[in-house]
Amino acid sequence: MKEIQKKWWHKSVIYQIYPRSFYDSNGDGVGDLQGIIQKLDYVKLLGADVIWLSPVYDSPNVDNGYDISDYYSILSEFGTMEDMNKLLLESSKRGIKIIMDLVVNHTSDQHPWFIEAKKSKDNPYRNYYIWRDPVNGKEPNELKSNFGGSAWQFDETTNQYYLHFYSKEQPDLDWENKKMRSSIWDMINFWINKGIGGFRMDVIDLIGKDPDKQIKENGPKLHDYLQEMNRKTFGTKDLLTVGEAWGATTEDGKLYSDPKRKELSMIFQFEHIQLDKIPGKQRWDLKKLELNELKQVLSKWQYALNEEGWNSLFWNNHDLPRIVSRWGNDREYRVESAKMLATLLHGMKGTPYIYQGEEIGMTNAAFESIEDYMDIETQNIYKERKAAGFSEEDIMESLYMKARDNARTPMQWSNAKNAGFSSGKPWMKLNPNYPSVNVESALYDSDSVFYHYQKLIKIRKQNYTLIYGTYRLLDSEPNIYAYERILENKKLLIVCNFYEPEATFSYSPESHSAVNILISNYSHSSSDLKNITLRPYEAIIYEII
Repeated sequence: MKEIQKKWWHKSVIYQIYPRSFYDSNGDGVGDLQGIIQKLDYVKLLGADVIWLSPVYDSPNVDNGYDISDYYSILSEFGTMEDMNKLLLESSKRGIKIIMDLVVNHTSDQHPWFIEAKKSKDNPYRNYYIWRDPVNGKEPNELKSNFGGSAWQFDETTNQYYLHFYSKEQPDLDWENKKMRSSIWDMINFWINKGIGGFRMDVIDLIGKDPDKQIKENGPKLHDYLQEMNRKTFGTKDLLTVGEAWGATTEDGKLYSDPKRKELSMIFQFEHIQLDKIPGKQRWDLKKLELNELKQVLSKWQYALNEEGWNSLFWNNHDLPRIVSRWGNDREYRVESAKMLATLLHGMKGTPYIYQGEEIGMTNAAFESIEDYMDIETQNIYKERKAAGFSEEDIMESLYMKARDNARTPMQWSNAKNAGFSSGKPWMKLNPNYPSVNVESALYDSDSVFYHYQKLIKIRKQNYTLIYGTYRLLDSEPNIYAYERILENKKLLIVCNFYEPEATFSYSPESHSAVNILISNYSHSSSDLKNITLRPYEAIIYEII
């Protein structure tokens, strides 16, 4: 086995904050930077040492901040640059790093670059974006937006189309333009000089696009651009960089994250997250998750990046529904299944990510009316599928399971008015289960999901086998996910019952003198490795001595 060059973020645990929904300090119904500052001790108590901050830049908010109009300013409803500086200072005092969301595939159509670019074909900023002439009076080709409809928008001022892989208010930047890239490097270095700990890079696999060949992800110059970014910005700094790459294969993962290539620390790949949709269709076309498929996909990534890169470990983020509702049981076994899913993930090799509310077992919202869903993607898909003839019942069932809004309901701090999130009217409807699922209740209950996450984080930071040990999938009955982590002569066994029915597992290590249970989501779990009976959603990490 190769010797891995150890990095601080190998043993870190990252907590993602979606600022709009985290905590509102001033009663306007929108979470803000001062609210995050007030809750830093909560993140510290959990044990996370990095915060990934979803966009707080100035924005018209067509796509909840992922449409940036000024990379150098803070959106007023979140606060000011002074508040941002204070957040960096207060986080640092607590040993917490801040990583910023870097959105550089596109900007807002209100960004000064695009406002200038629209004025004329010979404007200096014209080629910061991608423009094409009509073909036979229509769109240049059949490229589709990820939010539905064509990826091309006609601009009457110059009689050309511009490219947008998201909303028409999010025009794509032209990465072929060296001057544009230089402007991006300047912006990245501005934030590095402020003392941030790194970047999460939004849809970074799209920056190498070749629209004329209808290539969206993993274009021919993608890795050239990333290597240039590395050289011009963070390459000489000890920063964490994670790229969002929906279409990545394991071979792509190595290209992104192998340290000798000097690109990124790691990527988010989504192969496992797409296992509950019908192959070849949209994620709204649901199918039941097959545990064996999940085992094979997660194991494939563990094996592939064992020596030539680094994995990110996640179930949730601002774009994904709540995992306990998606693949757990958010009713009778909400607590047990939330803990099981946490154990399964945090036992693997890679850097774990926790999305706000995951640590208390927050669930999907299942709002009754489409009017309660705020996300532009949700609204577009609803209209698109209505027009295609899908029934209201089918559409809403898909939204209950997959809509991004499920992750964006306000954080549930207590059973008080508005879940303790805001003294004013929240920007988005609350999940109605907040009286029973909230931080205050979780901190009061020593057996809560929160304390299970806290213990997992503590075990990870103290156990090099969890950080650097080799992963090995074990044979088991269909309802069980079991694997080993091995580092030299040390071994851990992780066993998870993924479902409600009881299941049995037998394990015979080559030699051992003792067995310790490092963590379990039940009391009195079995130490008899040859005959482990697992209760509903039971999950155990054993230390084999």
